[in-house]
Amino acid sequence: MSRAFVKDTEDVEGLPDRPISDLPNDVTAEGLRRIEQALAAAEAAQAAAQSAGDRAALASARRDFRYWNARRATARVAPEPSDNSVVRFGHTVTIVREDDRRQTFRIVGEDEAEPAQGTISHGSPLARALFGKGVGDVVVIAGGGAEIVEIR
Repeated sequence: MSRAFVKDTEDVEGLPDRPISDLPNDVTAEGLRRIEQALAAAEAAQAAAQSAGDRAALASARRDFRYWNARRATARVAPEPSDNSVVRFGHTVTIVREDDRRQTFRIVGEDEAEPAQGTISHGSPLARALFGKGVGDVVVIAGGGAEIVEIR
């Protein structure tokens, strides 16, 4: 066995952990379900890699398992907002930008955010600009203004 092969194997086993944000791990109820599904998938991938003797897949699955286990342990399910007077976590907010583009976003946890699907992280600059604002308020986003026209 060459030393190069041994070195590669050692590098696979030493995969660095996925970074975990310093922000509070607030999630929606759906976000918690997604975390639990990802944790179960990582556990299944770990078992499959172990059975197959695939060290690279095992290292990757273990890293994912550690990440999702940590995210599950720190997840705080935020209640659905009942007051729509100002923007809070979990709200769906519609804005109209200066160029008349109308955009709607739901503010969710970091792990469940998919901007292309209309969900943004509570830690994103857009969400931070919207928090605490009400319908009719104008916020500065990416150098331009946007008016909040609906909160639900």
